[in-house]
Formats: sequence, structure tokens, C-alpha cells
Amino acid sequence: MARWEHFEHGADVGVRGIGATLPEAFEQCALALIAAMIEPARIRPEERVAIACEAPAPDLLLVEWLNAIVYEMAVRRMVFGRFEIAIAGNRLTGSAWGEHVDRFRHEPAAEVKGATYTALRVEQKADGEWLAQCIVDV
Repeated sequence: MARWEHFEHGADVGVRGIGATLPEAFEQCALALIAAMIEPARIRPEERVAIACEAPAPDLLLVEWLNAIVYEMAVRRMVFGRFEIAIAGNRLTGSAWGEHVDRFRHEPAAEVKGATYTALRVEQKADGEWLAQCIVDV
């Protein structure tokens, strides 16, 4: 079952996604990133934004993906609450759905500045599930 969670790390926040596939784990990790700022259920999927990135390894691709989300949110002044991606080799293509930030309705608790290489892990576990995690700077 796909899910996301946070884990403790000093002043920053650990984000973790777990899924049946690598793309699903990345999507769940993106939701964990959003949940570090805003309750994802408060976000309406009003506008679709295409996101693409690439990196030479899956763990580095996770950092690129999360930082691409942070970038798109900053330049568009949006928040995203739904993600759908595909990974082919070293390239990720996908979409994020969200809306423009409404500080009163969204009640942001923090601002994520970016994903880091700290506690970075992307792996398929013995039970077949995929795990994707890192620390995000808040």
C-alpha cells in the first residue's frame, strides 16, 4: 500500500515515500514534502504543471525531483497535492496538480527550501516495496 511519512532529523524534516513501484514511492515522497508545509487534503488540483528531470542514479533522481517541485512551487506561487510520474532510465517525467497559495485556507506551517543528500536512500526492500527518502531543509 502506497504511503508517506516523516522522520525526525534535528531542525529539518525527513520525508519518506513507500510504494509498489519506484514511481509510486517518488510520488509518495513528494506528498511527504508537501505535508511538511501544508495538509495535502487542503490543496485543490486546479492546475496541472509538467515536471521533468534527470540524474545518473535513482537516489540522485529523487533529490532532483523534489527540488524541481520546490522550484515550481516557488516560481508559480503554488502548492501541489497530487503527483503522477514515469521513470525511464535516468529520466523522470510527470505532472503535479495544485493551486495558487491561499495563506488563510492552506495555513502553511513551514517553507521547504530544498531536498538534501542527507539520509538519502532509494531501494527496493526484501518484501518488494520501494522506499525513497531524504532530509528536506525547512
